[in-house]
Amino acid sequence: MTEALLQVLGTDQTVDGAHEPALAVDTLVRMLKTMILVRCFDERALNLQRSGRIGFHVPSSGQEACQVGAAAALTPRDWVFPSYREPGLFLWRGSALEALYNNLYGNSGDLAKGRQMPVHYTDRAHNVVSISSPIATQLPQAVGVAMAARIRKDPIVVLTGFGDGSTSASDFHVGANFAGVYRAPVVFLCANNQWAISVPFERQTASASVAIKAQAYGFPGVRVDGNDVLAVYQAVRDAAERARRGDGPTLVEAFTFRMGPHSSSDDPKRYRPEALCEEWKKRDPIERFGRYLTKKGLLSEAEVSSAWEAGRQATADAARAAERLPPPPVESLFEDVYAEMPPHLRRQLDELLEERKAGESVNTSQAFPL
Repeated sequence: MTEALLQVLGTDQTVDGAHEPALAVDTLVRMLKTMILVRCFDERALNLQRSGRIGFHVPSSGQEACQVGAAAALTPRDWVFPSYREPGLFLWRGSALEALYNNLYGNSGDLAKGRQMPVHYTDRAHNVVSISSPIATQLPQAVGVAMAARIRKDPIVVLTGFGDGSTSASDFHVGANFAGVYRAPVVFLCANNQWAISVPFERQTASASVAIKAQAYGFPGVRVDGNDVLAVYQAVRDAAERARRGDGPTLVEAFTFRMGPHSSSDDPKRYRPEALCEEWKKRDPIERFGRYLTKKGLLSEAEVSSAWEAGRQATADAARAAERLPPPPVESLFEDVYAEMPPHLRRQLDELLEERKAGESVNTSQAFPL
């Protein structure tokens, strides 16, 4: 059991050379640019919600290192079962930026055809399973896929992401227990941002940490600085290699902080001291990693500034493109349930089309409730 906090990049700009991963320059630069893109995506989406252009958003500012560090440690064949605060997992693995905005708008370009909530992305082409709203349900699902892969002798690893609040859900126990018993090749990544909406971590558990919980299930737990992208990469890479060898699961606790609200419907000032937020801003994962790259001479400050400009431009362009797309066609309401549409659904579809043709159909939808 590792209870010490693994850290490669110190907040004082020191570097632990013993744990510094040997990554190619292109990979390091891509990691920073993806983290910046996640932040720009987040800021743009929250502004879209505040201006009434989309109904809902779940921000992840401050947690970019957890997402990008973990994603970079996997192979393209590995599978990911994410939570709703991990757009960086999608962007690193190749999901189009516009696809994420299409989901927020629920438009005709949305892979889920507007049937999912906003911030519930999916990308089967890149082995990322659809996000679901219920807390922790993705954990036993991820373990099941990992167990199946082991039976089929498919050398993949499955990573599942979740927050500290999910460790209070029964599915956390179910997933961890099965994974431990069957030595499933799965990596549990807990982004411990210390707040499950308004509930602080100390009200979630009497355990000293999330990582220590792994001991009860018979596999290792590792605590890592979740604002240090290289430390997250190192921890997840080691866990993935362990799983790929057949040695079973690992629980990685990435200790981080949610800089914004839980969602666009939340006001964190009602339950969280502002001074705490100001303190964590000094540990911003993007600034920390940017300083590391410039200090090593891998990027200039001008190139970092250009990456921010490119990120803001890319998110603006993608959001505009998504906004131009129409809603999904009404016919899609009746699709994808049966291989062939049964007569009763065909009658309902025909009735709806006749009502629309006669101008009798009424949009009874209201503002998004969350």
